[in-house]
Amino acid sequence: MTIANNVTRFLDARKVKYLAHELPAEKLGAVEAANYMDVPPGQVFKTIVIVREKKKPILAVIPGPRVVDLKLLAVFLAEKKVHLPTEREAEELTGLQAGGISPLALINKGFQVVIDSAAQTYEQIYISGGQRGLDIQLRVDDLIKLTNARVGSVSKEE
Repeated sequence: MTIANNVTRFLDARKVKYLAHELPAEKLGAVEAANYMDVPPGQVFKTIVIVREKKKPILAVIPGPRVVDLKLLAVFLAEKKVHLPTEREAEELTGLQAGGISPLALINKGFQVVIDSAAQTYEQIYISGGQRGLDIQLRVDDLIKLTNARVGSVSKEE
């Protein structure tokens, strides 16, 4: 029995092809999720909430083994300064639990989405399904279109 939630219902309503992967319910990092699903860690992307001055936060979707490069992201978005919130602040800003923050769960909530250009090396990537214990595998092009995302080089090696 596959988990059904707002994200899967949203994808079904738009007739987007995807695969839902159930994971353990505890918070797994993207690399741990990749190991669990037996897929390359670079193909599992995590969503990082980024705060900027006087505007709605940004959702940076980056490969699991990498970290957001705040300077690159600021330049890419023509922002003076951006910073990482605490995990608790990220949960408050999104209304989602860390480990379950997903750009698909936050569509129409005013978040700008930036997907790291590394995603374009894959036809499909894995992202959070909007709750802990659920990853969604879908085409990169579908994710970009659904989230109205901009694509740029915004991550670096840890």
